[in-house]
Amino acid sequence: MIFCYTTRMKSEKKSSGVLYRKYRPQKFSDIIGQNHIVKVLEGAIKLGNISHAYLFSGSRGTGKTSMARILSREIGTSANDLVEMDAASNRGIDDVREIRESVNTLPFESRYKVYIIDEVHMLTKDAWNAFLKTLEEPPRHVVFILATTEFEKVPETVISRCQTFSFKQPNQTILKDFALSIAKLEGVTLEPAAAELVALLGDGSFRDAHGILEKVLSSSKGKKITREEIEQITGAPKAELVRDILEALVEKNLEQGMKAIQRAGEANADMKLFAKLILERLRFLFLLRLKAGMNDYIAEQVSEDDFKFLEILTSKAGSDLTAEVLLRFITAYEDSGRTSIPELALELALADSIK
Repeated sequence: MIFCYTTRMKSEKKSSGVLYRKYRPQKFSDIIGQNHIVKVLEGAIKLGNISHAYLFSGSRGTGKTSMARILSREIGTSANDLVEMDAASNRGIDDVREIRESVNTLPFESRYKVYIIDEVHMLTKDAWNAFLKTLEEPPRHVVFILATTEFEKVPETVISRCQTFSFKQPNQTILKDFALSIAKLEGVTLEPAAAELVALLGDGSFRDAHGILEKVLSSSKGKKITREEIEQITGAPKAELVRDILEALVEKNLEQGMKAIQRAGEANADMKLFAKLILERLRFLFLLRLKAGMNDYIAEQVSEDDFKFLEILTSKAGSDLTAEVLLRFITAYEDSGRTSIPELALELALADSIK
């Protein structure tokens, strides 16, 4: 059922140690990587052009709910006049009927009564039909902020009645800087290579990056965290194994490559993550070999030692390092975990690439 934001805030304060709650953005200037949205919303608020309905779309952990709450505060809505509903668990017509009944009551102390509906694509067909009637002619004091991770499942009739914003996934550089800043706030030094791994494991999600940092910080006893420590805590494969695979591909050393995969398996490393790490570095190696003017970009993505390693390998790489090799490892990444033999997909990609 619908619940007031004040109730949620109380529960969050009790667990403020959770990093993603502790450092949740509180104002537009705290938002990272969504400047294209912040600029439009700030301009609209300044001019007094408040829409009756907004639709925020984007993958999980990109800041949609945080942006919705900030927007609510920026238009002057108090906690007593802010209502949130999770459509993943409140998706039926009865839940929407409750909204339709409550929108007619005036706000307690604010100009606008704001409804934030998360995962709105989960509403049933009947619920959508009922909600559409309210969305077509909402009271002047009501603002709807809808959020979804699956934009394509939102009916066109709803989209056309909303001001829509698409949230970008944070790239590796943004997540790396984010990890470094959070660690600093926690009084911990995160080595650049460690921050790089957190960014990769975060997989385009601030929330997931927070979760990894939470796990690492709760397990680490020191004030300086290395990549090796994160590998140990998260089960990520060691960086040296990724280097061994790249060397094996360039030097056509099948035995070295197979042993690296075997060692990763014996260490119970996540093979899909291993394939992802290999693929990322292999892409950088391929771009350097092509002399595509990407050196500065790649240097920003990896540590200084890794960049030097890639440069040395590039000087050895021949014309056999082609796009086809990358495609084989893309397939290996996609196929990882599909068989009872975790190493098989990578072994096949390696064998096909070294002939």
